[in-house]
Amino acid sequence: MKNILRCLLILSLLAVSCQETPPKTVKPNVILIMADDIGYECLSINGSLSYKTPVLDSLARNGINFANAISQPLCTPSRVKIMTGKHNYRNYEYFTYLNPREKSFGNLFKENGYKTAIVGKWQLNGIEHQIEGNDDNTRPYHFGFDEYCLWQLTKVKRQGERFANPLLEQNGEVLPRDENAYGPDVVSDYAVDFIKKNKDQPFFIYYPMLLVHDPFVPTPDTPEWQSLDTRSKRDNRFYVDMVKYMDKIVGKLVNELKNQGIAENTLVLFVGDNGTKKTLVSQTVDGPIRGAKGNTITHGNHVPMVGSWPNKIKKSTRFEGMINFTDFYATFTDILGVPNTSDGLSMMDIFTGENIKARETATTYYDPMWGESVSKYRNVYTQNARYKLYKDGRFFDLLQDVLETEPLQDNNLTAEQIEIKGVLASELATFPDLPATSYVRGQKK
Repeated sequence: MKNILRCLLILSLLAVSCQETPPKTVKPNVILIMADDIGYECLSINGSLSYKTPVLDSLARNGINFANAISQPLCTPSRVKIMTGKHNYRNYEYFTYLNPREKSFGNLFKENGYKTAIVGKWQLNGIEHQIEGNDDNTRPYHFGFDEYCLWQLTKVKRQGERFANPLLEQNGEVLPRDENAYGPDVVSDYAVDFIKKNKDQPFFIYYPMLLVHDPFVPTPDTPEWQSLDTRSKRDNRFYVDMVKYMDKIVGKLVNELKNQGIAENTLVLFVGDNGTKKTLVSQTVDGPIRGAKGNTITHGNHVPMVGSWPNKIKKSTRFEGMINFTDFYATFTDILGVPNTSDGLSMMDIFTGENIKARETATTYYDPMWGESVSKYRNVYTQNARYKLYKDGRFFDLLQDVLETEPLQDNNLTAEQIEIKGVLASELATFPDLPATSYVRGQKK
């Protein structure tokens, strides 16, 4: 009898112990995909008539389509901002350069037990300016990535392009050139292999895509690819094929997540780094839109953004609040449960749909430091979904004047506009003025 009572007591204690032990939290995988030179107007879910993006459309319809994601108008300013969570005045020194003293989100994930990889476009060693360390092929490791497969790590563009016969570096080695290889396939295949290899542990993949930046050339799905004579032919009409192939590659990664049974617990974020190139005009349901890469108008920094995370995002949403590029780093700190040291706000409440604190404004400090054609647009500005105020005092109604041709005059403002301008001015006042001198290609102007 005593033995029976003793056994019952032990079972009772075990039951209590099990009830008090919280369930183990499984860390989510995270994949951040950033396309190169694609404006908001280029996704069919956003009204594009020129391009078809069925994979991204599906992710958006089953996840979140962000209506107001604001990038920097140029690639390197966007890249250093998104990777560090800091505004440009804090860490942007040269075009194509990220100072190794900075901490990236690669470091953040690695420090918190994740396996990490970066594939695609690097362009952050300062190779254009021969900055010290420009030939350091370990720099991705320094920024927290366990593995890499990259274009423009230590080799400049003129030595080899990113598409046909690509010049790529992978984990310390320069890959053999192959005239039949297509760079976007090589780097995305590496990402797929990384997913397979790390399916049983949390991982982070940062994929700054090679697509859809110029030169606009055939993809393997374009008839002209079949001949070496036309494989690298340049023509704006191939941009349509490149957007389609970009979407296809996103689908390849998503399908692999499903194949490995880990799609439900993987956050996939897709975003553009800046607007479409200005030589391209895209047809949309709202009329034609000319790209404005480098320019501070809407078509230069309004980018597509889609989020998918089945375990967290239970209701598909079109989110109208503002997203700034500093917010990605902040979101990752929230996912990891560590202090937010960035300039951004977490998006976790948007994913869960609970107690959403929508960002009302997004502020951009923009000194491109690259060429006369874009440096003339240098400015600091803050905006909400409709109005934009520049440091130089120009105030625009983006709904009525998306190309920013007619600044609103103070003596004609409504009471509501006066109030909104005051809110934007208060936010703008927390940012420093631009220096008196600009920089062009790394040199003082």
